[in-house]
Amino acid sequence: MLRRRISSGLLILGAVLLTVSLGQYGFMLWRQHQLQRQWNSINTPAGARSAADQPAGHPLSEAGLRLIIPGIHLNDVVVRGTSYEDLLVAPGWLDGSPPPGTGNTVIAGHRDTFFRHVADLEIGDAIEVEEGGRSYDYQVTSRRIVRPTDTGVLDNTPQPELTLVTCYPSYWIGPAPERLIVQAALRAAP
Repeated sequence: MLRRRISSGLLILGAVLLTVSLGQYGFMLWRQHQLQRQWNSINTPAGARSAADQPAGHPLSEAGLRLIIPGIHLNDVVVRGTSYEDLLVAPGWLDGSPPPGTGNTVIAGHRDTFFRHVADLEIGDAIEVEEGGRSYDYQVTSRRIVRPTDTGVLDNTPQPELTLVTCYPSYWIGPAPERLIVQAALRAAP
């Protein structure tokens, strides 16, 4: 009798956890689809404007960039901010980080959603960032693992570069103890 109750309880718990996980992924996909539609409607060749030029509350102030990494089949809109809620629906453009082409643009993402395959990037891989009607082409120059307290990788730089940040190891269960940093240099100014 006790075994049966424990078995039933575990099955119910498993079903609840599966439902919550699928619900979160469904919400993430739905919000990313909305952000992609916003991005496409705002970033027409005739009316493209920089995210920094948009007033607060404007759709582009939320969907600031588009990140395209062909080598890992990533093509997603990036939101401004890196709060838990932001990273639930998209990679996040770190507050205070400069726009592409002007310093160290920092984008963070969860290792188990959008940045699942960032660990597969290799030196020389191409990364494209679109913002305000412009496209910035970067090339991966380094990969390293750091402690979460090593925030120097987020500092601004005089040369234009892109820094991608995610937790490491990628397939860790629970809070990961380290951070994967992928840095890329701008190939040519637009």
